[in-house]
Amino acid sequence: MIKQTKVLAFDVFGTVVDWHGSIAAEVKRLNLAADPNEFATAWRTGYKPAMAKVRSGKLPWTKIDDLHRLILDDVLNLFNINSLSEDQIHELNLIWHRLTPWIDTVKGLSRLKSKFTIVTLSNGNLGLLADMAKHASLPWDLILSAEVFRHYKPDPETYLGVANIFDIDPEQVMLVAAHKDDLVSAKACGLKTAFVERPLEFGPHVTRGDLQQETFTDYHAKNIEDLASQLGC
Repeated sequence: MIKQTKVLAFDVFGTVVDWHGSIAAEVKRLNLAADPNEFATAWRTGYKPAMAKVRSGKLPWTKIDDLHRLILDDVLNLFNINSLSEDQIHELNLIWHRLTPWIDTVKGLSRLKSKFTIVTLSNGNLGLLADMAKHASLPWDLILSAEVFRHYKPDPETYLGVANIFDIDPEQVMLVAAHKDDLVSAKACGLKTAFVERPLEFGPHVTRGDLQQETFTDYHAKNIEDLASQLGC
């Protein structure tokens, strides 16, 4: 018997908030000597390799704020930016706490919250996600993070951890994400899956070629409001 979905667990960076646009805007605001889009892309490019070092044991458990700072130092060197003070670099690193939501995000989440428990399932650390929720008015029922499980996605402990926290079966959790590798990993753990198209995630000059519907997704939505409509909210 198929059990009813109770919890929607959301990937955050790219799915719920516009990381690329937010970082590019901050680079412009600070008048840094770098192309804003290239800077944002370079910073995000270091994300998965940095997490891989933690997952492999090359680094001890390190929260995303600290990984972002390690990557940022490399990016500043890459663009030969040496005009920022330590306080300014620290503040720039906190841009990840102040990312702007997509235009459909808050209304869509509020609609989904009327029927489901909505939570984060992000590699972002708890403090980052709490600050972001406050900044962007994100109406989460609970903030869950890789930091809770001491495992980064796509480790199974993250996906199964959500079901364990709510004492429900994995199939009663649905991962909502704009990234198909995340959804494939969740599906392998028994979760339901929903793909949300984010064609501008990587900036206005990058065309995503992976927006087609897949067999491993239970739902395919144009945005979060579309998903809410499909789920009867």
